[in-house]
Parts: sequence; C-alpha cells; structure tokens
Amino acid sequence: MTRGVRGATTIQENNAEEIVLRTEELVKAMVEQNNIKSDDVSHVFISVTKDVTDGFPAKALRKIDDSWKYVPVMCMTEIDVPDSLAKCIRVMMVIRTDKTQQEINHVFHNNAVKLRPDLLQKDGE
Repeated sequence: MTRGVRGATTIQENNAEEIVLRTEELVKAMVEQNNIKSDDVSHVFISVTKDVTDGFPAKALRKIDDSWKYVPVMCMTEIDVPDSLAKCIRVMMVIRTDKTQQEINHVFHNNAVKLRPDLLQKDGE
C-alpha cells in the first residue's frame, strides 16, 4: 500500500542555508515519526510559496544519507492564495507502508502548525 506523509515548515529569511536547514529538520522528523526507510519512498514533492526563492529545498534530502540520492524529488511553487501562510515549505512524501491513514504522523514545524492543527500528533500518543 502507498500512503502520503505530509509535512510543512516555515522560514524566517529567504536564504538558501535556512531553506535547506528547515527542510532537512522537517524531513528527518517525518522519517523518524513514521519509521521511513529511503527504499520505501516512491517520490517526494516539495512546494514553496512564491517568497521562497533563494535555494532548492530538495537539497536537504541529499544530506540525510547516501541512500536518499536515489529518491526522486521535485520542487514546485505552491498556488498563490491571498492571505495564505508566507515563507512556507510543504512536503508530500509518498511511501510504501502497512500503516492505515490514521496511523500516519504528519509533521508541521514553526508557523506551519497553523495549517492543519487537527493532524498534529498529541503528546503521549
């Protein structure tokens, strides 16, 4: 079975170092919370808001370990909706898993916790 694992974060400044750092933190948390191995990842889509332009967030996956260099990753621009969350990086990771939809832990960092508070993992769960 394939499932999507969703994640999102925000940056303070539009610079390549922070873009890669925040994306790396997010993806590592997604991997850890869902016990994901790179061989179980079909592909990863990363979207950014129009104000994130100074670097490729996909570079973060290459920093995890050598096995991630084979995972297909694509970056794109998020649709520009008025009053939407600024400086946001969203990740959709498609994985092979036996988990149900409800067992997937979606991860939201920084200001992105506002996006889907209903999906945030509760303490003690």
